[in-house]
Amino acid sequence: MSRREQIRMSRAEVRAFLDEERVVTVATTNPGGRIHLVPLWFVRRDDVLEGWTYGRSQKVANLRRSPLATLQVEAGDAYDQLRGVALECDVELVTDPDAVVAIGLAVSARYAGQDGPEVEAFIRAQAAKRVGLRFTPTSATSWDHRKLGGTY
Repeated sequence: MSRREQIRMSRAEVRAFLDEERVVTVATTNPGGRIHLVPLWFVRRDDVLEGWTYGRSQKVANLRRSPLATLQVEAGDAYDQLRGVALECDVELVTDPDAVVAIGLAVSARYAGQDGPEVEAFIRAQAAKRVGLRFTPTSATSWDHRKLGGTY
């Protein structure tokens, strides 16, 4: 078995990894062809990742031109502890106000642990300036160097 096969995460391992990590790096393409990288908070729904952002952000402008992104989440401080996943994704810009609110509420619940009428009112007010981002993976690459047991 190749080293690449040894470190690949299963679908269940990828899902668990995404559930424990907090920030995904989103790569889109600027008008001049350079890559635009930004961090994003997200929620996982099955194999799809969702987040929200300001509708006038550079990543949204890039995604309006080309609804494609590559996402990466990585963890580990030493080579033998590195693990991560890179996802090539088709991206849907979510503009339906109720769907944007739902994404905002899910992100708020995950990162702030808050819900209730006050939070919903705040999220609804924010949603007027935001869009949802729905990242559907078309391919995935994963790695977990811990599976090598300290050998390279």
